[in-house]
Amino acid sequence: MNVAAYDLGPVPTLLVFGALLALAPVLWVAWRHRRSDAIERRRALTLVALFLTFDLVLFGAFTRLTDSGLGCPDWPGCYGSASPLGAHESIGAAQSAMPSGPVTHGKAWVEMIHRYLATGVGALITLLAVKAWLDARQRRSMLSPWWPTLTWMWVCAQGAFGALTVTMKLYPAIVTVHLLGGLGLLALLAAQSQVLRPSPQSIAMPRSLYRGAMAVFAISVAQITLGGWVSTNYAVLACTDFPTCQGVWWPPMDFEHGFTVARELGAGKDGGYLPFAALTAIHMAHRIGAAVLVMAVTALAWRLRVAGDPDLRRWALALGAVVVWQLLSGLSNVVLGWPLLAAVAHTGGAAALVVVLTMLLARANQARSQPIASAVSRAATIRGAS
Repeated sequence: MNVAAYDLGPVPTLLVFGALLALAPVLWVAWRHRRSDAIERRRALTLVALFLTFDLVLFGAFTRLTDSGLGCPDWPGCYGSASPLGAHESIGAAQSAMPSGPVTHGKAWVEMIHRYLATGVGALITLLAVKAWLDARQRRSMLSPWWPTLTWMWVCAQGAFGALTVTMKLYPAIVTVHLLGGLGLLALLAAQSQVLRPSPQSIAMPRSLYRGAMAVFAISVAQITLGGWVSTNYAVLACTDFPTCQGVWWPPMDFEHGFTVARELGAGKDGGYLPFAALTAIHMAHRIGAAVLVMAVTALAWRLRVAGDPDLRRWALALGAVVVWQLLSGLSNVVLGWPLLAAVAHTGGAAALVVVLTMLLARANQARSQPIASAVSRAATIRGAS
């Protein structure tokens, strides 16, 4: 059944529904922190937005892993309707024509719930951006309002990539960028939640340790990108044994076709079918990256633990817990045949790693900035006295 890729008719209804979804956490924060100042309420709302964005990333993984990404083949609604209820006949016709195809009633609901949640998160982030500018006018916050504004622009870009994910039929590069965009949104919110703390608890880290943490963050982003490429190309089951792959240590691999970015789902570099050896190359690259990341995170956690600071030991414990979670969930995906729970858990571990590293670096950066801020303040005091 032919359907237009874009139908903006449902937009007003979806915006109202997103605003209503955002209203519940806003009212909860307002009541829970009714005796707090404006900055504390803003930080609480930022943490709520962070929590809901984390949930959205997990539900996005669930949507992808249940093949529900095309449950509604148009955007932003479903066959031009704001819900699958209004598209019941169209969905039924598509399901009758292809019972195991991408469009079913269940998949349509999963896809639209994902869009509803994304709209609600977008409404929260819009409110945070507006609140940041109001606070800036009254000079009630040390956080530049441009950070919440960048977050708002980021979530708008995420919406655009979500649309492209549907209209370009799960184009692997677009889906991978959409995943990375969700994790980037988590990082932006996590960093702001630390800056908005009423009593900033900075962490003094030696310069070498700070640079090491930055390097681990970069390695994490690279490995998560490889993981997204594995998932969007459905390459998890290219190797079903561990530590070997297909019974050998170095199976036949086709990196040229596997890592051609500009290609459709299931297609190779030349437009034909993607060779199995290409899927193997994608899988093995992720395994190698996982080994590098585990060693890097373990080394960072050990350095934090032996630094002698109790605060750093707690961060070491958090990093250790995340890396163990990722190892167990990743191995479960391989040896248990990619179960849905393990696959979603693996995405959750990647998101948790981004949040933990971002918060650690944000607090360490506060400690590095404090001497500069103090020097500027002293200089301003001297100039005023003179």
